[in-house]
Amino acid sequence: MAMAVFRREGRRLLPSIAARPIAATTPSPLSSDREEGPFGVRSISTQVVRNRMKSVKNIQKITKAMKMVAASKLRAVQGRAENSRGLWQPFTALLGDNPSIDVKKSVVVTLSSDKGLCGGINSTVVKVSRALYKLNAGPEKDVKFVIVGEKAKAIMFRDSKNDISLTVTELNKNPLNYAQVSVLADDILKNVEFDALRIVYNKFHSVVAFLPTVATVLSPEIIEKESEVGGKLGELDSYEIEGGETKGEILQNLAEFQFSCVMFNAVLENACSEMGARMSAMDSSSRNAGEMLDRLTLTYNRTRQASITTELIEIISGASALEAAK
Repeated sequence: MAMAVFRREGRRLLPSIAARPIAATTPSPLSSDREEGPFGVRSISTQVVRNRMKSVKNIQKITKAMKMVAASKLRAVQGRAENSRGLWQPFTALLGDNPSIDVKKSVVVTLSSDKGLCGGINSTVVKVSRALYKLNAGPEKDVKFVIVGEKAKAIMFRDSKNDISLTVTELNKNPLNYAQVSVLADDILKNVEFDALRIVYNKFHSVVAFLPTVATVLSPEIIEKESEVGGKLGELDSYEIEGGETKGEILQNLAEFQFSCVMFNAVLENACSEMGARMSAMDSSSRNAGEMLDRLTLTYNRTRQASITTELIEIISGASALEAAK
């Protein structure tokens, strides 16, 4: 008897259901994130919120791991960078450091990182390098770039491709040592002609602080010329040259050794700055992920509570309707 009544009711309702037109609709970008609630109210899907919470948790794990890796690498490089400062300081006292010297051929050596996610250290050295180019460029002057690092190479190739003489990447792929950097310095000296080399790098101060620095290395000819005219040099004139070598040969050897020592210190200082900046960036990312996770958790709890409340209201309304029908 009950089945017969159900079939009669089904036949009576079937025409009204079939009479409703089914319009073809284009799926909205929000259709995957939201579901239709009662009376046409759109509500956020708890499944979507759970998926987002899971994604944010995974990102937070990655950023925390990257911070720990950067911290371990920083401890390994920081001591070597501090010890390397004693290599170039005697050369500064002997030959001086005159970044504002006016020469015809200048080479700007820009040190950057091969990887990103390390704050603004790469954009900073690029800005300083471009400023040095504008200061030293002129009608009878030639300024070239030597780029060390993938990030500075990608930025400088956009507008200064014709002024780049040499690019070097993946320098930090192996642990840095003086032999490796001296080979790099020798390649730079063989491939470029210069009166002054200006090395632009980030000097490490602390995990949250680094200072863009410019170190200047003059060619032997310019050093000898400045010495003759009484230019701004260090204590070179207070020493007497003994032995079979001439002053030019000694200055040539000193200039090459000075450049390799300055490059070694600059590479280590820049590596420390990179690791410190990456630690700060990953720490900020981890905190932001935690704040986002808190907001998503609150949204998830509110959405779940709203769905439970809606179901309870429907159950109570149905029970009330059945009691009223009796």
